[in-house]
Amino acid sequence: MISDNNNAQVPAEKLMPKQMTIQSLREAAAECKACELWEHATQTVFGEGRSSARFMMVGEQPGDREDIEGRPFVGPAGRILDDALEAAGIARTSVYLTNVVKHFRWVQRGKRRLHSKPGQVHIRACRPWLTAEIQAVRLRLVVLLGATAAQSVTGTSFKVTESRGKVLASPLGVPILATMHPSSILRSPDDKARREAMQGLIADLEAAARHLVAGH
Repeated sequence: MISDNNNAQVPAEKLMPKQMTIQSLREAAAECKACELWEHATQTVFGEGRSSARFMMVGEQPGDREDIEGRPFVGPAGRILDDALEAAGIARTSVYLTNVVKHFRWVQRGKRRLHSKPGQVHIRACRPWLTAEIQAVRLRLVVLLGATAAQSVTGTSFKVTESRGKVLASPLGVPILATMHPSSILRSPDDKARREAMQGLIADLEAAARHLVAGH
């Protein structure tokens, strides 16, 4: 129910602009209060990229740096993604970057704000924004980064480890390819594991690039 209370939750559908452009969607999403996450976030972190992008890369949620700067993938995981994209021969400027959830969910640990995985209620509340982004961008492939992003589209039984690097049909109306989230590389136990994980991410992105070339 919508009320005059400034803290009332308003479904994202109520905020959708009449003309679905990336800019109009970004402006509308800045006012989103579809779940409680906005209350403790600095700002909405909407997607970034050209409407002519052929790739869309979808992560879980913004992190601490993204929340502060208001842009997706500008923190440590974003730097890993930049390196992987470069190694795979994909220009970041050719990719539309976004997240399933547009507000940072976190817990306080001393002076630090640590990532807290979003719940299904947050994913459902934000889903209209992702759907609208897909409609506004002329995509040929959606790359899902990590289990949260992949399962938000395919269902909770989907396992990235079993299906990564494969181009699959999806309910989005656009093919998908799942891979690991770059943040998982940061959690690798040693240099060897980190190198292997990075090579796996690069290989998956190369598979995505080949799909676009094959369908050109």
